[in-house]
Amino acid sequence: MSEQKNGVEIRIEKVNKDFGKFQVLKSINLTIQPGEFVALVGQSGCGKSTLLRLISHLETPTIGDIYLDEQLVERINPDIRYLFQEARLLPWKTVIENVKIGSKDRSNEKALQALKEVDLVDKADEWPAVLSGGQKQRVSLARALVGKPKVLLLDEPLGALDALTRINMQILIEKLWREQGFTVVLVTHDVSEAVYLANRVVLIEDGQVALDEQITLARPRKKDSSFAYFEKHILDRVMRNKDNMEDSEDEAFNSLSAFQR
Repeated sequence: MSEQKNGVEIRIEKVNKDFGKFQVLKSINLTIQPGEFVALVGQSGCGKSTLLRLISHLETPTIGDIYLDEQLVERINPDIRYLFQEARLLPWKTVIENVKIGSKDRSNEKALQALKEVDLVDKADEWPAVLSGGQKQRVSLARALVGKPKVLLLDEPLGALDALTRINMQILIEKLWREQGFTVVLVTHDVSEAVYLANRVVLIEDGQVALDEQITLARPRKKDSSFAYFEKHILDRVMRNKDNMEDSEDEAFNSLSAFQR
């Protein structure tokens, strides 16, 4: 199956994001090609999810600009769809009604097609309350797909799922990406997931791009020695920063203790 390229380019230029006196992102420069699958990894609080929210215009940069195919992002764009860690379905609407929210014309036919793509047509008339966690996320994915997005932003949507469901969702997301060709940006704490899904893995450290690694593995990907090389290389880099942070915290604690003595 060949990978289509129906997505758009995302270009991030010298972006800073401050929350009060706290600087979350610092002069981020990043270009994501049309139809590319990029994973953002890093320690909690490094700014991964903030960057995703800036791309979607749920937040605005303090400094800098973000472009989609040379168009400055100045408002929420219907070509960009966002999946959160929670499915965020409306409990008072059926599955198909939740999916229809994602299309401009509220088309029943398009909603059924989107549910077919995520293998949930048989749940169309069910209520969200009776669905499993994985099924809810598939409904959320169908709601995003029904709008025929050019960019899909994934903010740890698989983080709360059990291991088997998570693997099945990874396979589904990769399949839909390869068939439809939208640009994907995935935020994840799971380096193995990042290597399995992405063309590139970008490490964010202290609000900056610290590593931008091309994943040159053939698809479908197998967790062999080549996979293990990329996984270890990236994980070692992530953990090195964690060790440095812990060393700095220990030094600060020891200095304070010595001062108090």
